Amino acid sequence: LNTFIEDLSKAMSQDGASQFQEVIRQELELSVKKELEKILTTAPSHEFEHTKKDLDGFRKLFHRFLQEKGPSVDWGKIQRPPEDSIQPYEKIKARGLPDNISSVLNKLVVVKLNGGLGTSMGCKGPKSLIGVRNENTFLDLTVQQIEHLNKTYNTDVPLVLMNSFNTDEDTKKILQKYSHCRVKIYTFNQSRYPRINKESLLPVAKDVSYSGENTEAWYPPGHGDIYASFYNSGLLDTLIGEGKEYIFVSNIDNLGATVDLYILNHLMNPPNGKRCEFVMEVTNKTRADVKGGTLTQYEGKLRLVEIAQVPKAHVDEFKSVSKFKIFNTNNLWISLAAVRRLQEQNAIDMEIIVNPKTLDGGLNVIQLETAVGAAIKSFENSLGINVPRSRFLPVKTTSDLLLVMSNLYSLNAGSLTMSEKREFPTVPLVKLGSSFTKVQDYLRRFESIPDMLELDHLTVSGDVTFGKNVSLKGTVIIIANHGDRIDIPPGAVLENKIVSGNLRILDH
Repeated sequence: LNTFIEDLSKAMSQDGASQFQEVIRQELELSVKKELEKILTTAPSHEFEHTKKDLDGFRKLFHRFLQEKGPSVDWGKIQRPPEDSIQPYEKIKARGLPDNISSVLNKLVVVKLNGGLGTSMGCKGPKSLIGVRNENTFLDLTVQQIEHLNKTYNTDVPLVLMNSFNTDEDTKKILQKYSHCRVKIYTFNQSRYPRINKESLLPVAKDVSYSGENTEAWYPPGHGDIYASFYNSGLLDTLIGEGKEYIFVSNIDNLGATVDLYILNHLMNPPNGKRCEFVMEVTNKTRADVKGGTLTQYEGKLRLVEIAQVPKAHVDEFKSVSKFKIFNTNNLWISLAAVRRLQEQNAIDMEIIVNPKTLDGGLNVIQLETAVGAAIKSFENSLGINVPRSRFLPVKTTSDLLLVMSNLYSLNAGSLTMSEKREFPTVPLVKLGSSFTKVQDYLRRFESIPDMLELDHLTVSGDVTFGKNVSLKGTVIIIANHGDRIDIPPGAVLENKIVSGNLRILDH
């Protein structure tokens, strides 16, 4: 009897606790709803509908955030994807191309994720406007690639930029310079969501403006927002009306993400007659990619699992290159009709990423985000394609910038390809120290970009500058201690060398 009473009281107290939590949750939702309604009243009439859509979207996301507890995947259910669910690129390519490749291309739209700022590289404004090669920006190279396609195949592949409220104005100003190019360019904006106070979980924003003290109160909610904002913008319907069937989505800073005709042909003319609604390009992990999201089989569907979703006890296993051999490049091919269907059914399910930030004034906030690839499980007949590493060439840091500016790559019609003069296809590992973080500092430290054709590994730390026509081969490590400076003289050839201490060569 005692045991029974104990069990009963335990159950009642657990029930009581969960009821209490439910009351708290409802109270919080009500408070947030009131705050959002207050913010909406400050919207000017021409922005009212748009702001209302944004705030409704945020409320749905916030509701889900309060419902979900703990890591969003049950580790025990994660399985390796079935063999045929990730196809090798060679097999896709071996099918060749049909004679009517132009008509296939005319069904395609290229979408670039253009919401990011260049702040991590010390630049103001959109990242896509940073010069990466021969004065060309990421955006220049993208437009050149698509124009080359349209001219070569006599097609009309448009470019769509998903901007954020941070990048929209600057990007639109620049677009005028492409008015004579053979590429139709459209833009739409990501949603604008309010950051929330980490303690109170209430929005930081007091009104809709995003200037003055409200500058840091808003954020673009990750690239998973593409489905809703593309649909809400009306552009999705317009493109379907023009006969477009697939979008190729990628990050604008991934210089390897060019339109691949073999993958497009596989989508439009599938060998088994059944079209894929979603294709994710994955590539083999190296030690540098251990944190990248990976494709798994989960409850009978392909699912993208990110490191943030992994229970702590399994993080090392997740990072293992032997168990999870591939990672997501964020190059995605998605059916427009499927996006419309799933949006109308409110059936796109993406895990919430909770991103903690500290504002300039020291306030701790969180922003709720989603990732575009996480929706793979909502689409029918999804597929992974294991592509060559050359399709993943992101420029996140000045170390990456050094690689793409160097003679390792040659530039042709906006596309970068590894130089044929390099004897092995792997990219050297480059680590530039904090003196090189900002683009302007980095550019000041190189009189010209070194010859890197035979380089395996470069580490540079401290106050180091490079003269003209320097050649780096094998493993080169250059370390200037605090207070010292190293000037690598013009014409120097460094092969398997460690340079440390102080080296200054002054003009006589």
